[in-house]
Amino acid sequence: MSDAVVIEAPGEHRLVPHEPREPGPGEALVTVHAAGICGSDREVYQGNRPEGYVRYPLTPGHEWSGTVKRVGAGVPASLVGRGVVGEGFRNCQVCDRCHAGDTTLCTAGYEETGFTQPGAMAPTLTLPARLLHVLPDGADLTAAALLEPAACIAAAALKANARPGERVAVVGTGTLGMFAVQFLRAASPGELLVVGTRGDREALSRQYGATDFRTKDQLLPDDFDVVIETAGSADAARTAAGLLRRGGRLVLTGLPAPGAAGLDPTDLVVRQLGVHTVFGAPPDAWAHTVRVFAAGLLDPTPLVTHELPLAQFQQAIELVGSGDPKVGKVLLRP
Repeated sequence: MSDAVVIEAPGEHRLVPHEPREPGPGEALVTVHAAGICGSDREVYQGNRPEGYVRYPLTPGHEWSGTVKRVGAGVPASLVGRGVVGEGFRNCQVCDRCHAGDTTLCTAGYEETGFTQPGAMAPTLTLPARLLHVLPDGADLTAAALLEPAACIAAAALKANARPGERVAVVGTGTLGMFAVQFLRAASPGELLVVGTRGDREALSRQYGATDFRTKDQLLPDDFDVVIETAGSADAARTAAGLLRRGGRLVLTGLPAPGAAGLDPTDLVVRQLGVHTVFGAPPDAWAHTVRVFAAGLLDPTPLVTHELPLAQFQQAIELVGSGDPKVGKVLLRP
C-alpha cells in the first residue's frame, strides 16, 4: 500500500505508510480514486479553522470519489465494486434534527470526514456505509470527486426553489458559483445572471447556461426572483441582496469573516426578502446531486485544472492559495 497524507499540526505534514482499516459492522472500505482540495483544507493545514472543527493529527480530504472494495456486516454486498461518493457529516441519526433529515444540524456535536475523522487523501477510506451515494455504472470518477461541493450548492438550489421562467442570479464565479449556474439552469429560468469579480469567467458561465454576465462594479439590476450567493464575503451578500425584487429569495452559502458588516436587517424586513443559508449538504441534497449528475445536467470536468499525486500535497495546497485565475479545482490522485 502506498502513503497517506497526515497533517500533524498546523503547517506540518508528512506522508505515512497507509494500512487500510477493515470495515466493521455497517461500514464500507472504499478505494479512493481522487480527492479534491477546498479552501477549508487549506485552513486545516494553516491552522485557522475554528476550534472544534478540526482534530490533529489528521488525514484530510472531504471531497472524494472511489470504488467500494469491501463491506462490513449488515451492509449490502451489492455495493462492492460500485463507484461512490460520500457525505462528510458523521451525524448521530437519533436527535430530532437527524430524524427530520437535517443531518448537518445534528445536535450531538460536530464530526466530519477529513476534519475530525480520517479523510480521503489516502489510498483507502473506511466510513459508515449509510453515508455513501452510489453512482451510475461507468460514471466518470474524476468528475465525481467534485460532487461534494456540488451537493452544498444542491442544498442551496433546493432551498431557493426556483421555478421555470423565474429570473435567477448567482453571485460568485468559483467552483461553487459555476455549480449554482448549472443547478439553476436545470430549472429552466427566464434569465440567468452571473455576477463576479473577474471578467475571465464569463465564457465558462455562459457555457454553463448564463444568459448575462457582469462584474460587481457594473450597473446591476434589482428585480430578480432568486439569488444564490457563493463568494463567501459580506460584500457578496450585500450585492446578492441588492439584486432581488421585493419579496425575492436569497440563499447564502459562503462563510464571511466573523464580524464583517453584512446585510441590513431593515432592508430585509422592508423588502420582505426570504433569506436561507446553507452549511454542508444533507442527504436529500446529495441524492439530488447524484441524480442531476447522472442525467448529464452537471458537468464538473471543465472546473478541474490540476491533478497531482498525493506526494505533491504541499504544492497542491500552495496552488489552491495562489490566487492565480488559471487555478481551478485541484485534485489529488492516490
